[in-house]
Amino acid sequence: MKSARYGTGLRYRVRYIAPDGRERSESFPDRSKREAEAFLVSVESDKLRASYVDPAAGRMTFREYAETWLRTRDFDESTRESTELRVRKHLYPFFGSRQLAAIKPGHIREWDSGMVGKLAPATRSVVFAHLRTILGAAVDDERIAKNPCSVRSVKQPRPPERRVVPWTLDVVTGIRELLPDRYRAMVDLGAGCGMRQGEIFGLAEEDLDFVDGWVNVTRQVKRVRSRLVFGLPKNDRDRRVPLPGSVADVLRLHMKQYPPLSVTLPWENPAGVERHTYRVIFSTTRRGALNRSWFDEKLWQPAVAAAGLVPSRATGMHALRHFYASALLDAGESIKALAAYLGHADPGFTLRVYTHLMPASEERTRRAIDSLFREHGPQTAQGHSEAGE
Repeated sequence: MKSARYGTGLRYRVRYIAPDGRERSESFPDRSKREAEAFLVSVESDKLRASYVDPAAGRMTFREYAETWLRTRDFDESTRESTELRVRKHLYPFFGSRQLAAIKPGHIREWDSGMVGKLAPATRSVVFAHLRTILGAAVDDERIAKNPCSVRSVKQPRPPERRVVPWTLDVVTGIRELLPDRYRAMVDLGAGCGMRQGEIFGLAEEDLDFVDGWVNVTRQVKRVRSRLVFGLPKNDRDRRVPLPGSVADVLRLHMKQYPPLSVTLPWENPAGVERHTYRVIFSTTRRGALNRSWFDEKLWQPAVAAAGLVPSRATGMHALRHFYASALLDAGESIKALAAYLGHADPGFTLRVYTHLMPASEERTRRAIDSLFREHGPQTAQGHSEAGE
């Protein structure tokens, strides 16, 4: 007579030698002989193609693997902090307990649709990029055979494109006048040199070359785990930016009224032992480094509101960089040079953000031909001929 366990056990076991020389096995239930045979054929084929992945390797949970990835990934500390927060808050609740090998494209689509309305499209796109990178690393580590985020049926969320609308000079100067006097020169550096807020906070006396007209952007002040630190500029790339004479004059006057102060902060990691000291151009009245949150809340946003604008992400100090970019493009500066001055790693990104601000090509064509013909072209020749007659 059939027992209660009839048909419930794992009847078939496939044994094979893995590429590392060790014996592996996989068990299959009753009535699954064909699946067991197909598995063996698949394993042998993967071994021949050098694409074999040990099935046991993918049994690690997403959370376990992601924690290892976060610990070993080469981040600067501020990026590490924000990445850890997004991964743990938005990926672990859905993927954390799932085995890596069990995550399929359908799960990715289900997770993404569940985030609609909960996360802004831009944030969804960033978190998706983290998920794709983590699973891509699992492929590299031979935990899984392929990345489910990279298949055709899975699309990365794309935030809606918002065209940059640069401020007018009147708006820039109006906000400048509404700031306390000791911080007004910041507007000149943002609008006249395209520097980021943190880079302005970290600007030191030795970074200014008044003789040849350059600003050396070599550091920023940023907040990591609620503490201020010095660190490299964004993308870990320092750069030189032309220093206009008008901005240089403002800085000379500012430094005469508010002499640079020596400020010591940790370098990159607030828990590290490395400390750096610089004579920064801008500081608090208590002789400390500026904190972005305090400056925005207490000084910048009230000035923006007093100027008749709505304080928002679009009206932060970053708007001064847009003004700088629009001024340079209007003057005919190249995208490549603008990208270098703004500190963008990819000129293509600069082009995508600011292409609509470039003078229309047809108008440039008219001006170029008119300038050439009026000086050397047919009209000039015809004028000489008529004069000869």
